[in-house]
Amino acid sequence: MSLSPLFDKLRLPVIGSPLFIISNPKLVIAQCQAGIVGSMPALNARPASQLDEWLAEITETLAAWDRAHPEQPAAPYAINQIVHKTNDRLEHDMTVCAKYRVPIVITSLGARPEINQAVHGWGGIVLHDIIDNTFAHKAIDKGADGLIAVAAGAGGHAGVKSPFALVQEIREWFDGPLALSGSIATGDAVLAAQAMGADLAYIGSAFIATQEARAADAYKQCIVASTSDDIVYSNLFTGVHGNYLKPSVRNAGLDPDNLPVSDPSKMNFAGGATKAWKDIWGCGQGIGAVKAVVPAAEMVARMQREYALARQRLSL
Repeated sequence: MSLSPLFDKLRLPVIGSPLFIISNPKLVIAQCQAGIVGSMPALNARPASQLDEWLAEITETLAAWDRAHPEQPAAPYAINQIVHKTNDRLEHDMTVCAKYRVPIVITSLGARPEINQAVHGWGGIVLHDIIDNTFAHKAIDKGADGLIAVAAGAGGHAGVKSPFALVQEIREWFDGPLALSGSIATGDAVLAAQAMGADLAYIGSAFIATQEARAADAYKQCIVASTSDDIVYSNLFTGVHGNYLKPSVRNAGLDPDNLPVSDPSKMNFAGGATKAWKDIWGCGQGIGAVKAVVPAAEMVARMQREYALARQRLSL
């Protein structure tokens, strides 16, 4: 398998996935300093001019960290771009990313050759998230460097495929960078993802319950108190199926066990769905492992310990 040298600095093979509204420079920086890829959606910066300020903060803070900790340099960071036609900020946000030579761009909801070419032009790499093997082929055919397999149980816009099936089918033809998403919240699960054939684990929901995350305290505590039984899969809120916390659905006056089906043609990810994402809390099924709200570095350290113990058990 071929993995970019960008990932050589990782102390745990993990990408902290971009969390709409919730990820911010504070969380990204903490993740990178802890030795995993930190990421955030470009659209989290509002107004659009804030993206420049945020990328400057991330770039400068991580450079200072590297000067002070040459023996333990920060991991690279990633910016998520929604390339769906409803995102009218894409051109602006890509220009800002080019200014800072963002090392990793994660693309979602469409594969665009011109976006991939632009990122390659400044020396970055593109990882495209997919929910099945057909979309995986399209992404690579259009120039993506790697894939993020979003399997069943992932937070946000999750797929329905078993991670075993999805990774196996992709690895039949693709040997490039592959991250796996779906109910991963422990070091054991990170190692399991690698055993299946993935290079990296892609973890989001667990990081909502960190001190740095820009989420309401009630949201964080709901994750701590919940398990996979408290997750509902629906396309009502954005037009694309995703996993959400049932208590937040009830708080919005809806019955999570009897939700209507949305019209996918009306989906909007650049602004129209913002209110829904604030009121209805996205979350994956792996949260049973989250027992407290802690600093991101502490969560990564816990996963590192679990990962090392899991390797010892298997004598790897």
